[in-house]
Amino acid sequence: MNTPDDLEFEHLTAAQARGRGNMVEDTYRASYVDAIASGDLFDSPFEFMRRFDSYTGPRNGDRFAYVLARVRGESAGQTWGWSLPPDAAWWRGFQPDPGLAGDFTVEDGERTFALSEIMVCAGYAGQGIARAMHDELLRSRPEGRATLLVEADNSRAYQRYIQWGWRKVGHLRPDWPDAPRFDVLLRDLAD
Repeated sequence: MNTPDDLEFEHLTAAQARGRGNMVEDTYRASYVDAIASGDLFDSPFEFMRRFDSYTGPRNGDRFAYVLARVRGESAGQTWGWSLPPDAAWWRGFQPDPGLAGDFTVEDGERTFALSEIMVCAGYAGQGIARAMHDELLRSRPEGRATLLVEADNSRAYQRYIQWGWRKVGHLRPDWPDAPRFDVLLRDLAD
């Protein structure tokens, strides 16, 4: 799949991304049109921005990484995540698949990068921008592995992640209000 020739990336810190909250919300609205229209509280722009404010707050500060994709200067998508700290809430409620080591969820602040979001504006879908943002964000990470959550019934995203080198390691339901159950995927970053 060929990405647009004029695709550009901008890397932002947590403070910079928070300072562009309107752009982050606008990109979310242009990317999650159907989810927002469903009326599900978890997918509402208000709840999304509440979570985003939490992600970019002091707790994740210098561990947070954000990439904005632009085509001809227009926002085409965004992705972000952060290094999991030693007391990571990320693994709370995690139900591992059989065979995982007992120390699988032990974090030291440098072991695991949590990829929180990848979203592409509807007008740019199907042009390889999600994969390009994914690769741009992960190539800059010093951690040895990355994790993400995906709804098991989101077959399109699920299949793409598997093609991009991710594997299922278990499932969990975050403690956000109205959060769905997610499968937990993992990818080695040394590859």
